[in-house]
Order: sequence, then structure tokens, then C-alpha cells
Amino acid sequence: MMQDVYQHIKRNNIKTVLLVLLFPVVLGIIIFVLSCAFMSVYEALNLICTAFPVIIAVCFIWTVISYSCGSNMMLGFAGAQELNEKDDENKKVFKCVENVALAAGLPTPRVYVIKDNSLNAFATGTSPDNACVALTSGIIKKLTPLELEAVIAHEMGHIRNRDIRLDVIIITCLGALTLLADFIARSFTYSDNSSNGDNKEQNNARAILLILWLSLLIFNLLLAPIIYFALSRTREYAADAASAHITRNPEALISALKKISVDSRVESLDKCELMGNVCIANPLGKKRMFAGIGKTHPSVENRIKRLKSMRGF
Repeated sequence: MMQDVYQHIKRNNIKTVLLVLLFPVVLGIIIFVLSCAFMSVYEALNLICTAFPVIIAVCFIWTVISYSCGSNMMLGFAGAQELNEKDDENKKVFKCVENVALAAGLPTPRVYVIKDNSLNAFATGTSPDNACVALTSGIIKKLTPLELEAVIAHEMGHIRNRDIRLDVIIITCLGALTLLADFIARSFTYSDNSSNGDNKEQNNARAILLILWLSLLIFNLLLAPIIYFALSRTREYAADAASAHITRNPEALISALKKISVDSRVESLDKCELMGNVCIANPLGKKRMFAGIGKTHPSVENRIKRLKSMRGF
């Protein structure tokens, strides 16, 4: 089991490096292809030579930001607040987290609560030393102690496997590219409104802005979900297996997943689809999730089927 864990951590480390390199390369290719539709190949290459260093710089800056404050950004998106350890009602939750962390051989993460009556949870951070676990108030109230322990152990699996670091980088980078696309769209609108004729330089500037905007749109809406899909689904199975290994009780996670699947929508995450990947179950509501390639979580039925094979574990 531990050998599998080390292999998973190694694969995630490699994926993190490849992801940082992949984003600017793929985006550069999209810009070049679209540029060829509006201008000559020579002009397209000139545009790439100008734009590519900017793309590299943006990805590098946001990778640094990911490590420094990406976790806080994700917790902010969810509206999560740090749980007060001194509150008597919260002591059981803290004790449960401490016990699971001890069983997993990890430092105790900080605990946050999302004030939502639904059932969901996620982990974030860049390493086990600065990890956080966020739980909805609904999952704390509605699950039994053993079920809650299994859910926390699932999140500990993500922490131990270094999935959380990959999530932080993906979400902050895609968030940055989304903001950049919005900025370009606004700039394009402004340049169009302020145009006072067929100025060649203004037309060229608008063409470049249009190419960059379309490139970001294609990347964010079409390619990013595929990348997400490729990285995400196997990690959920691995975290489920980690929960069964840590608690020695796969039945508890099976029971928890059945309850969670009925009511996992988190209202505060409705406008942040990127966060759908990090939660134990889809927090966006069934109507908001892509079918097929955009689906970042395996079905609850398949997860339960695998967990049942671990009975007597």
C-alpha cells in the first residue's frame, strides 16, 4: 500500500511540472492557429514571439501566487471560515480530524466550515504541512461519527497523495486565464467604442485582441475540462482507497457517499465551476455538470463498487 502511495505522489509531482509547462505551450499553439486565419504565417509568428513571453510570465507569476495564497483564494471562493476549536460543539470535529491525521501519519490540518446545509467537503494546500480541510455545516450535522471520519480520511488521502497542490495550481492558473479573457473582452469593447475611423493600427490591435480572446475562450471552455478530466477521476478512486486504508472501514465511506450524493450542491460554489473538481462530490448541482469528458468525478455507483471490493480490508 505505501509503495502505491509513493508512486502516486511521484506521478502527481511529475504532473504538476508538466501542467505548468503544458498551459503556455497549448495556449501558444491555439494563438498561432487562430492567427493564421486572420493574417499571414509570418505575422502570426511575430505575434507569437510577442505574446508567448507574456503568457510564460503570467503562468509563472500565477504559479508563484498559487503557492503563496492559492489555498486562501479557494477557501474564499467557498466562503469557508476557520472553525473555532474552543467551541464545545466543534471539539468532536477537531478530535476526529486529529485522530484521522494521526492514523494517516500526517500533521493535523486546519479545519474550516462552509455554512451550507448540503453535504460536501474538500481539502486544499500545497503540502501536508499547510493543508486545510473544509467541511459544510450540513456534512458535520447529518453524518454519523464514523461516516464523518471516513470523509475526513478521504480528504487526508488527497493531502497525502499531494493532490491538493495540483488542484491549487490548476484552479489559480485557470482563474487567472479567465480573468485575462474578461480583461481582453473589455479592452476589445473599449477599443471598438473609441474607434473614429478605419485606422489601420486600431484595426490590427482589435484583430490581435480578438485572437487572444478567442484563444483563451477555446482553452478555458474546451481544453481545460479535458485536462481536468484526465487528472481528476483516478485521484478520487485513490482517495477513496486511502480512506478505507486509514479507517479500516470502507462501509462507512459507502454509507457517507450515498448520503452525500443526494444533497451535495454548495450554493457558494455555483459561480465557481473550477471548484467542482476538488470536492468529494459534485457541488454544482446535476444540471451544471458536463456529461462525459467534462465530468471530473467518477459516478458514486462506481466508487461504491470499488469500495465494496475492499470489504475485509
